[in-house]
Amino acid sequence: MQPPLRKLYLLYHELRPSRSPYSYVLETTEFEKHLDLFAQLRSNGSSGLTPELTFDDGHISNFKYALPILHSRTMKARFFITVGWTGKKTNYMDWPQLKELHEAGQQIGAHGWTHTLLTHCNPKELYTELNTARLTLEDRLGTPITTMSLPGGRFNRRVLNACKEAGYANIFSSIPKAEPVLPGELIGRLNIRADMSLDWISNLFRPDSDTLSALGRRYRWKSAAQSLMGDHLYQKLWAILNRQETDREEEGEAANENPAHNQ
Repeated sequence: MQPPLRKLYLLYHELRPSRSPYSYVLETTEFEKHLDLFAQLRSNGSSGLTPELTFDDGHISNFKYALPILHSRTMKARFFITVGWTGKKTNYMDWPQLKELHEAGQQIGAHGWTHTLLTHCNPKELYTELNTARLTLEDRLGTPITTMSLPGGRFNRRVLNACKEAGYANIFSSIPKAEPVLPGELIGRLNIRADMSLDWISNLFRPDSDTLSALGRRYRWKSAAQSLMGDHLYQKLWAILNRQETDREEEGEAANENPAHNQ
């Protein structure tokens, strides 16, 4: 009997032609291998788990590298945009590039206005991060924006309620779990890092694999550690472990990375 069909949303950030020590940067050649694997998984359907692609932040490499690679394989992704960075921050897309991405058939969602952790926002800040971001995207792109990606993956009930009130039907988190074909309000994703080999990712989609369950347990452990350590200390530890880059003029998305991006 064929296993029930589910989706696994995968989270990418920045692509580069060469290797980087920063774990959130993936080589373009590796991304191409990922897409070839996903095309194969989608065609045979034997695992019961369908890969879906998402990108966070709106880095220029999403337009420069990801879009042509996706186009060459007739594949689509969801791009969640930090709206206040668009056309303002070095190495991030400008509005013409984002519009071209949208017109190419890629899906666009919001990732806040400044990438601030939403759990830290007061009501006025929360309105800017959610409502102003959505309305600006809709005005610039001429399309409804109904999806939101949570900066840093952080949320609580207040944040989820605010997202719903702001008009978001689907809210993407960083909880590594499979989703039904028709997902609910809060959608989990697996954050893809450069140290995840192609074989490891392939094994993830095997019907008998328990890797995703193990990742879920690890996520719960990390969430407990965040609560105990507090965001400030946890962010410092995260930056060290992920070899976060610090050159703010030359290193692209990793240089401009908000410390709140530790998922």
